[in-house]
Amino acid sequence: MAENQLYVVATPIGNLADITIRAQEVLEMVDIIAAEDTRHTKRLLNHLGIQKPLLAAHDHNESFAASSIVEKLKSGLNVALVSDAGTPLIADPGFHVAKAVSEAGFDVVPIPGACAIITALSAAALPTDRFIFDGFLPPKTSGRKQYFAAMKTEERTLVVYESPHRILDSLKDLVSELGEEKELVVARELTKTFETFLRGGAGSIVSAMEADSNQQRGEFVVMIRGALSKKKLEVSQDALDLTLLLAEELPMKKAAALAAKHTGYKKNQLYQLALEAQDEDN
Repeated sequence: MAENQLYVVATPIGNLADITIRAQEVLEMVDIIAAEDTRHTKRLLNHLGIQKPLLAAHDHNESFAASSIVEKLKSGLNVALVSDAGTPLIADPGFHVAKAVSEAGFDVVPIPGACAIITALSAAALPTDRFIFDGFLPPKTSGRKQYFAAMKTEERTLVVYESPHRILDSLKDLVSELGEEKELVVARELTKTFETFLRGGAGSIVSAMEADSNQQRGEFVVMIRGALSKKKLEVSQDALDLTLLLAEELPMKKAAALAAKHTGYKKNQLYQLALEAQDEDN
């Protein structure tokens, strides 16, 4: 390990077995660990059998922590930066630390691992070739409604975080702006004992949460399927579904031609959209 480096270390988001070998090795080798919550990190270190000096580096003291870390690097020490869970800087503290260290001429080294965004998307069964992460939703209803209204035509999958005490109200605000049929996946308690994925229309998910208060507990990743492009909106979903159904038994070009004959849409358009739909599902 080189001297005078800041290691940005991803830690488990739930299951402690998700710590990587490299992350554990770095935590064992650095001289000091800067943590969002030193008590939380102490529990992880105890689990790993690691004892290191800890330095608090959270939202309320990050500028001071950044200066302290730079001084420690100048004295020849190596420092690891961790958040309470997942990857630092990704909707977590660490930006000011990484910026100050970089500007001071020291290396910032990523140690990759768990990240709730990617973990949720990998099992969501939504299109993931393009997506937006927008952090936490606005805390008030007016802000959330304004946000959702602005996203009506967004074609990329949208990913946001939400807390347990706001999740139901936030989904109701989503329904009011995007409709009950808007396709969602809500991931809860990722990698933990009660990990849950709720899939379907926004209205049905709200109903499921209202019927079972346990579904309102934990930390949430909400994934919203993007709007159909203008090109796709020119073709009905029924026509596209018919093309895909026929394609299970026929070559795609023949399926598109037959669907076009029965629906009145253009063969080439159905063919192209069906290929895109297959690509999204694969």
